[in-house]
Amino acid sequence: MPQATLFPEFKTDNIVNVASVPMRSPFRYPGGKTWLIPRLREWLWSRSPKPAILIEPFAGGGIVGLTAAFEKLSDTVIMVEIDDQVAAVWKAILGDEAEWLANRILNFNLTPESFQNELARENLSCREEAFRTILRNRVNHGGILAPGSGIIKNGENGKGIQSRWYPETLRKRILDIDYIKDKVQFIHGDGLDVMRAHQHLEDIVFFIDPPYTAAGKKAGRRLYSCNELDHEELFSLAENIKGDFLMTYDNAQGVLDLAHQHQFDTEVISMKNTHHTKMTELLIGRDLSWLR
Repeated sequence: MPQATLFPEFKTDNIVNVASVPMRSPFRYPGGKTWLIPRLREWLWSRSPKPAILIEPFAGGGIVGLTAAFEKLSDTVIMVEIDDQVAAVWKAILGDEAEWLANRILNFNLTPESFQNELARENLSCREEAFRTILRNRVNHGGILAPGSGIIKNGENGKGIQSRWYPETLRKRILDIDYIKDKVQFIHGDGLDVMRAHQHLEDIVFFIDPPYTAAGKKAGRRLYSCNELDHEELFSLAENIKGDFLMTYDNAQGVLDLAHQHQFDTEVISMKNTHHTKMTELLIGRDLSWLR
């Protein structure tokens, strides 16, 4: 009789139903990794002992780091983000302003006029910048915060800009994060610098999800305010990590070439984008045998 496996089995061409994954982040984030969470669990479960620290050098919406913290997949999580607006949100939530931010969202009367009034405000405090960032993220098409992004017009069921504004849900997510914030450290800075500072430690793992601007791809430039990245340097840093890493990238030939140049293992994973179109992304690591 075949021995039962300890962990759930995933085929790389199976598409994860994201509705089955707990939604932890307050962001609607372009390029978010909710669809990858079952594979992330499998990766971390395959390690013994569990990692002392999981570092997310390009945190963005933070779904990976948050999941690791909530589900105790590592002892500690370090989330890193260079974008000032996104960083303001994490500083507020993981600092001392989570309750203020949650209540500000709950009590805000969202209308086209009140939204424009918020955009016009100047000299904001960190917590006020955090609120405006969440507001823009929820009102803009696809959650895009990069310059030039437009707001939702019709939205679902004709709700317009309120289509993705769920104040009660957002309040709960923020207060839930506040409850486990002692397990999470946030760094407002360059993810590559944080990788350099920790690459010599063996009990650390990195989940690396950079903006997709390698191999001439333009999506990262359109979606993210901070999109400049030396991809060759990132791969060189990953090669020198003493612990382990899992990297996700656009499935492009130039990225495959970089991965093979550094003798990394690769696997193409099926997923769906926000428009429910089937797509593929590339997972990269030293050894992805746990995935097969």
